[in-house]
Amino acid sequence: MRSFYALLSGLIFGIGLVISGMANPAKVQNFLDIFGTWDPSLAFVMAGAIAVTALGYARVLKRPHPLAHTMFHMPTKTDLDPRLLSGSAIFGIGWGLSGFCPGPAITSLSLLAPGTVVFVVAMIIGMWAAKLFGQTRATQLPA
Repeated sequence: MRSFYALLSGLIFGIGLVISGMANPAKVQNFLDIFGTWDPSLAFVMAGAIAVTALGYARVLKRPHPLAHTMFHMPTKTDLDPRLLSGSAIFGIGWGLSGFCPGPAITSLSLLAPGTVVFVVAMIIGMWAAKLFGQTRATQLPA
């Protein structure tokens, strides 16, 4: 049943990305181009997503556990460290240059556009490198 919920959530998320225009890199780049061809429509998409998420979290977190699991998995780390800040910067630069972030890129992969395929391959390599670097760094730190 958990796989069904995951599939259904992914489908709804993907459909929302396509309908909102988040899967269109040109629309995203126009949103980020404040001093050029700025397109503010994605701000409304983001505001709507934040509102729905805030309401959803408020409602769901009142439950003793999620529907498809025995416990909630919430982040416990609250400090800003160099890895978080550098990762955020790299993410933002990649988003601005390509017009994609991971969700819309995976959604757009079905179109097999060369730029999308290159982005997803680079994203996977980046995830692998981050995981490898994180493991290497963790083994070098004193216990």
